Amino acid sequence: MKVMSYNSLFGGFDGDDARRHHLQIQAIREVGPDVLLFQEAKHYDRDGGQRLYEAERAFGMRGLLALAPHTGQNTGVFLRQGIELLSFEQDGTHFHHAATIVRARVPGFEPPITFVSVHLCPLSPHVRLTEVSHLFQLAAPDRLTLVGGDFNSVSPHDSEPSDWATLPAHHRSRYLSPDGRSADRRVLHALYQAGYVDVAHRLGAHEAPTVPGAAFQNTEFIPFRSDYFLASHALAERAIHYAVIKNSLTDAGSDHYPILAEFRP
Repeated sequence: MKVMSYNSLFGGFDGDDARRHHLQIQAIREVGPDVLLFQEAKHYDRDGGQRLYEAERAFGMRGLLALAPHTGQNTGVFLRQGIELLSFEQDGTHFHHAATIVRARVPGFEPPITFVSVHLCPLSPHVRLTEVSHLFQLAAPDRLTLVGGDFNSVSPHDSEPSDWATLPAHHRSRYLSPDGRSADRRVLHALYQAGYVDVAHRLGAHEAPTVPGAAFQNTEFIPFRSDYFLASHALAERAIHYAVIKNSLTDAGSDHYPILAEFRP
């Protein structure tokens, strides 16, 4: 099973300019994921969901969309044909953007897998700590759960980013601990304490940054790992591959690089 997560930066659209969206379509098709966790699906709900349906056709997957009522930065989960959807929930109350929660039966995997697409608050570690508390109950070690997306946080497993001073203070304050000198790592630490396993760290591939995209230098990021796959213990034991997808398509597709994880039945 291949799972991809992609913060698309406004769904790949800059106003009516869809060039980045077409790059993203190519990147997704090249990977051919079984499950796609998607963030910043902006305007995918407008005009009766027209943009969502167009994305379904382009990706060749069925899409479920969680609406972000305050920001419009919807999240989604897309499933390839042959994966049986069992339930779908959306949480736009406890998350700054929204969380898409899908339970599905994947051929070769028992019990069914819960997939969660999240995009945590970019503004404050304190808000993000509250958000992730609503994910703790899904981390039971014997169930199959995968949470993926943009956590806007640095992991305790990762090296300290060296370029904080290059960020303006109003961007830097989003990520730093109260001492103002180092990354606030409490968000990922809390998720690890709840029982989640960091797939990239488990496979020794956790030092690769996911921001910024090559075409988005000198924006609101310095290089660090902002995007994660967190799995329950039962699913983490089946992880066999993790990668940050960097190529000419993803360099220009978004300010985030997509990530990929593979799991054996």
